[in-house]
Amino acid sequence: MDRRFALALAVVVALAAVPAPVAAQETRSGGTVTVEADETVDGDLTAFGGTVVVRGTVDGNLTAAAGNVLVAGQVNGDLEAFAGNVRINGTVTGDASAVGGNVFLDEGGRVDGALEAGAGNVVVEGEVGGDARLGAETVTVGPSAVVGGDLAYGGDLDLADGASVAGEVREESNVNPDVGPVGGTLPGWVSWAYGLLANLVLGAIAVLAFPRFSDGLADRVAGDPLRSGGVGLLLLVGVPVLLVLLAISLVGIPLALVGAFAYAFVLWLGYVYGAFAVGTLLLGLADAANRWLALAVGLVAVSLVGIVPVVGGLVEFAVLLLGLGALALGVRNRYRGRRASRAGEPSDLDSGATA
Repeated sequence: MDRRFALALAVVVALAAVPAPVAAQETRSGGTVTVEADETVDGDLTAFGGTVVVRGTVDGNLTAAAGNVLVAGQVNGDLEAFAGNVRINGTVTGDASAVGGNVFLDEGGRVDGALEAGAGNVVVEGEVGGDARLGAETVTVGPSAVVGGDLAYGGDLDLADGASVAGEVREESNVNPDVGPVGGTLPGWVSWAYGLLANLVLGAIAVLAFPRFSDGLADRVAGDPLRSGGVGLLLLVGVPVLLVLLAISLVGIPLALVGAFAYAFVLWLGYVYGAFAVGTLLLGLADAANRWLALAVGLVAVSLVGIVPVVGGLVEFAVLLLGLGALALGVRNRYRGRRASRAGEPSDLDSGATA
């Protein structure tokens, strides 16, 4: 177990920390793919990862598929993003097309060409030089937003006073972004299916690498859900506060940024583990036990319930708290067990034990 943990950690660190060489047509992949603030990619960039961050410059088109995509620097070309969350607070000199759970064009962010977005939630507070075609359950155009062309939307529109739209504002029944080979024909369930697939992949990696730990986590949720949920809530509230305090000091800013990315990944893993625990409980009701089936059943069940307004969000939040808390308790127990082993003390703590 220790060797597998060390190997997996080494792979994740290596993929996240080692940049690929710059090329005219470049592809990067890893846990976190970053174009640093002082870095320029000469040509088009295709990026796949848990998180894709552009703080520097891409002198070409950017195509990104990830859990989160952030453009804080400059893309001198078109942007195509397919992610759970897409945020633009930098500059895209061409057109931007984005599909995701949430798409944000922040205040200060700019798309010189057209913006096309399909998501559960789209928020525009920056500037669009051309037309904006926005399809979502909720489309919010803030008071600082500027649209240089037409605004076509599908869903509930919240157009704030002060927002500037130079062209026509109209509702359309089928507003889909032009992303990938099937651009313009993407149905509303694509982002849901993408999120489910990404969660399944992460869960499969976790269960394959740490089977005993995963089983113990599910047992922990079933045995003491209140404790797991309580610990998860404390972490959900407490960690961001600690990161803000760390960022107050100039020296702590880099550590706070690294901590923020790590925290986002832990939240994702906690949600997946929470769904895995739900699947284990559901299979237990049928007197069945199979960790792969439990992973699939749990994620599909939670994702389907998540579609239900209000109730779905509450259920997903509870699953996140349960998985996050159980994950933290499991890591703590593992640490205690290793300390006891080094000290030569008897201990019943292992990766599957409860506290």
